[in-house]
Amino acid sequence: MTTQAEIDAIRAETIAPQSLFIDGKQVAGSAEPMGVTSPIDGSDLTTIANATSAEVDLAVASARAAFNDGRWSNLPPAARKKILFAIADGIEADALALSILGIRDNGTEFAMAYKAEAGSAAGTFRYYAEAIDKVSGEIAPTASNTLGLVHHEPVGVVGAIIPWNFPLMIGAWKLAPALAAGNSVVLKPAETASLSLLHLAEIASAAGLPDGVFNVVTGDGRIAGDALARSMDVDVLAFTGSGVTGRKLLEASAQSNLKRVYLELGGKSPNIVFADAPDLDQAAKVSAAGIFRNSGQVCVAGSRLLVERSIHDDFVAALKQHAEALRVGDPLDLETQIGAVNSERQLAGNLSLTATAIKEGAEVITGGARILGQTGGTYMAPTILQNVLRTNTVFRSEVFGPVLAVTPFDSEEEAISLANDSDLGLAAGVWTANLSRAHRMIRAVQAGVVHVNTYGGADNTVPLGGHKQSGNGSDKSLHALSKYTNLKTAWIQL
Repeated sequence: MTTQAEIDAIRAETIAPQSLFIDGKQVAGSAEPMGVTSPIDGSDLTTIANATSAEVDLAVASARAAFNDGRWSNLPPAARKKILFAIADGIEADALALSILGIRDNGTEFAMAYKAEAGSAAGTFRYYAEAIDKVSGEIAPTASNTLGLVHHEPVGVVGAIIPWNFPLMIGAWKLAPALAAGNSVVLKPAETASLSLLHLAEIASAAGLPDGVFNVVTGDGRIAGDALARSMDVDVLAFTGSGVTGRKLLEASAQSNLKRVYLELGGKSPNIVFADAPDLDQAAKVSAAGIFRNSGQVCVAGSRLLVERSIHDDFVAALKQHAEALRVGDPLDLETQIGAVNSERQLAGNLSLTATAIKEGAEVITGGARILGQTGGTYMAPTILQNVLRTNTVFRSEVFGPVLAVTPFDSEEEAISLANDSDLGLAAGVWTANLSRAHRMIRAVQAGVVHVNTYGGADNTVPLGGHKQSGNGSDKSLHALSKYTNLKTAWIQL
């Protein structure tokens, strides 16, 4: 059991200025470094290197050299497996320090960060380590005088651009399957959440991952991210983030080498509560967690609550009670349940969209404002808006903050219509005791994952991928390996 004293001791440690990680070593950036501000209290934590396009090219060249000479790509699966297990061991051994480092950088509450960041990342590396020697090619059903073989080969160099909300978890979703398949990787973290991924590179190197196989370039996405996307020597680009950036990455691919681009672009996920839900108070409690954990900064957050009209008022009252019971504050305090918003910029966006919702007729049931301003940190009260219409901005636009839009419905058909009235389709939730209705809703709702009588918690055994403008391809599960492999057919005349 982690104690508050242990957390406080680690958070008091000074964080040295950070360098790029290229070819197995730290490389000082040539440009003016970027400052890192903690959302906990607004303090200056450290600096990160601001990679130039030339430095990104250097990292890509290192990855390409490592791939071409086979120091990783040609290792037997059992040898790669051993190193990936060692990386998982290293993450677990340093889980507390890794989690606190990430929290100081991005503000996620400790209970969630410890489980969803270090814990999840270690589990992801173990999952794909186990998968390496379980996934094989195919023998085609051919005539007796021919042999058709289908080989799965690594693509080469993978570029990964990672968001700030769960950098270790999402980083591992990209990195572990890419490495398991035999690729080299250049990873670009978010400007406001780079520290834990830089530390992960050191852990991977200490675990025996050959130099050049995993490189980390930090800095301004408009420079470093763009250079990675436009590189003629990156074969696949994997990205989690905004639709605006996703479109720019597709354009960069078209203007360079037509690299494959896999995008997870967030959602405006409907959480649908029917009157026959098995436990309405539990549904309200889980629904509150489903939008307010990590201050709503979760891709699959249930940000649109659709409630059957006959229970609407009572359900919203229960939801309000659960939301107001959540303790918002210092994310490194063990008593805290909801941490900080990632940055001043993100908080301003949350408040702006809330103000727009009010102008368009929504009613604030609770929250709606910045809180704990005296700390210097970026905190927002869990916010519930009701009387939200499908034409309202907050119904259609992803806030990516602790803001819940509530809309009533009268029938299953209307619930489906409301749920699907979005350009996005990442996740959804359905609460009902009717098994037939549950299966009808799973089929009808346009989303990559549909939770039934729960919200969140799906593990590595199942994929996470978006429908519609929420993206393409999948993270997690064995399906993720397909993003990082090429199929090669051997047609042999016997």
